[in-house]
Amino acid sequence: MDIGGMSMSARDEFKLQPLGDCGLLITLGDVMNEMTLAKVSAVTERLEAQSTWAGFVECVPAYASVALYYNPYLVSLNRRPDEARDETVYQTVSNRVRAVLIGMPFGSADGRALRTVRIPVCYGGDYGPDLGEVAAHAGLTTEEVVALHSGGKYTVYMIGFAPGFPYLGGMPETIAAPRRTAPRTIIPAGSVGIAGGQTGVYPIGTPGGWQIIGRTPMPLFRPRHSRPSLLEGGDRVEFVPITREQFEDWPTGAEENEDHDGGGAR
Repeated sequence: MDIGGMSMSARDEFKLQPLGDCGLLITLGDVMNEMTLAKVSAVTERLEAQSTWAGFVECVPAYASVALYYNPYLVSLNRRPDEARDETVYQTVSNRVRAVLIGMPFGSADGRALRTVRIPVCYGGDYGPDLGEVAAHAGLTTEEVVALHSGGKYTVYMIGFAPGFPYLGGMPETIAAPRRTAPRTIIPAGSVGIAGGQTGVYPIGTPGGWQIIGRTPMPLFRPRHSRPSLLEGGDRVEFVPITREQFEDWPTGAEENEDHDGGGAR
């Protein structure tokens, strides 16, 4: 993976580079796998715990990198005496980040207990209008597609595109399917889709081109929570088939009143 003309070498633990005038990009690998995910999670957790300086805004993890955002005015205003000679705010921030990360045991897990979230899905019918098309593309029956999809063991590699949207790895390649040639102008919240070799869940109504094979009644984006995304990078996900009756009887708003680790976490 090449980012902005900068490639990772096998011996490099991380690379830093500017991300506009209010951000810094920390590149931690060049492939999407469990090892890189562990690095991303560990770096995010450490930076959020130790970035107590004025001007720090947030860390945003991705597949193989972490973006750190900051307020350049506040950073400049609150420089320490030993930072007075820094030519740019980016130099100040990058030195602080480097000090936190140097010597960090990147090969180890981040220490956060792995969480498995079980997500109920009503497959096919009005809730999964593309299930038949995915089955035809794979040369399988719709029942076989449901069995394969719900039998997979998934890992959340990142949250993006829309608030709470999980990009999941681990879907069986047998049911991989191309995106729709004509994207839909609106896909209902909770829709479970397939695009290429990935699967994901639309947490809010939004346009999209993924093949929709089902829908969950479980909210993945809860704006009243302190951590509004039900899922986080590193979580494990299991899909559990439910009937249309179970979908329609699902208690509306139940997860809104639960802790962040509730709503199907095991």
